[in-house]
Amino acid sequence: MKDIILKAENISKQYRLGLVGTGTLIHDLNRWWHTIRGKEDPYLKIGEANDRTVKGESDYVWALQDINFEIAKGEVVGIIGKNGAGKSTLLKILSRVTSPTTGSVKFGGRVASLLEVGTGFNGEMTGRENIFLNGAILGMTKKEIASKLDEIIEFSGCERYIDTPVKRYSSGMYVRLAFAVAAFLEPEILIVDEVLAVGDAEFQKKAIGKMQDISKGEGRTVLFVSHNMAAVKSLCTRGIVLEHGKVIFEGGIDEAISEYLNRGCKLNSGKSYNDEDAPASEIVKLLETESIDCKFKNRSDYFINEKVGIKIKFEILIETDDLALGINLYNSEDIHILSSHQKNEKINYTIGIYETIVWFPNNFLAEGYHFCGIAAMSYKGGFRVHFHDIHKFSFNIIDDYAENTTRRNDYKAKIPGVIRPILKWDNISFL
Repeated sequence: MKDIILKAENISKQYRLGLVGTGTLIHDLNRWWHTIRGKEDPYLKIGEANDRTVKGESDYVWALQDINFEIAKGEVVGIIGKNGAGKSTLLKILSRVTSPTTGSVKFGGRVASLLEVGTGFNGEMTGRENIFLNGAILGMTKKEIASKLDEIIEFSGCERYIDTPVKRYSSGMYVRLAFAVAAFLEPEILIVDEVLAVGDAEFQKKAIGKMQDISKGEGRTVLFVSHNMAAVKSLCTRGIVLEHGKVIFEGGIDEAISEYLNRGCKLNSGKSYNDEDAPASEIVKLLETESIDCKFKNRSDYFINEKVGIKIKFEILIETDDLALGINLYNSEDIHILSSHQKNEKINYTIGIYETIVWFPNNFLAEGYHFCGIAAMSYKGGFRVHFHDIHKFSFNIIDDYAENTTRRNDYKAKIPGVIRPILKWDNISFL
């Protein structure tokens, strides 16, 4: 049986838009009148889901709605979702920074949180004093904190400034020290929001390694929020996906990442643009993009031994002889795995609409979802990007042929960086 250390039950959080506090005086009086009569808050029955992309009709919005989950001791759980999904609100409730409108959270140990740069630190106090302050807040004795002091200072890399008021620290130094304090003062539950993105790559790697040690070696629980899917996958064992304030998926981290990325791109195998949303410059405008098979048919799913084409339709607005198209491909973990630019001879573009296709050979891409972006560039007089349309359409590679597994180039889709294979670009045709 799992040793449950954190349990969230029916958590919801409601906000009133445009005002500070709970709303108008009449609303507060109405709430009070219902409370003393033992009735439900009347404003719990109104409000809309937290979808920032649409114009709502209510002054109330549910940042979170009916959130339920359990986390066992020693688990590392990634909470992922788009901006505005409710991740930070959930972590603030779990950290007891704010209270839920409805529901409750049960804890089985001390909680340390790293939510925003500067949270929990007193700017007038030195780094050393803030270490003792945070330890005291966690319920530790001065002797316990002192025993960890040298480790905290060494890990943070802020030894030279440890007796300087933290208001003089850079944001990176702030995060380094705050993370070291949260990690080394031995909370049973460590909650980390996206603030690690402020730190440099070296520190992010160091911090993730420490969180792995905390969970695997010391049996403590970690809740981690990040938009870096590679970091989430390397650290977490389970994932919770939020969308519009609701849990839409809870399960293994690989499945959670796929659910998040697939919903984020809506698995469009193509996209057409209108004049308002078309990526463009004064020279070139993107009109349509789609994935196609060898019969030039648009599809979402391809077997691993099939060719996949990316068709690009664009409009030249001003005559030019300095233009190159390119594609950027991302795998299901949002890692940039491939770039390819046109290698055609110089083309003198006249005003009009054009079309080209870049082909991926069979047995080239690994199994899974791939997300494609289109770019247009010029090189004369300095490098210039006319547009870079990221993650706008996607396609799925299916490995259904066992005999092909030894021949495919899986390793190409696992390299966390940019490779530039020689792909076949069809000649550009004037439409």
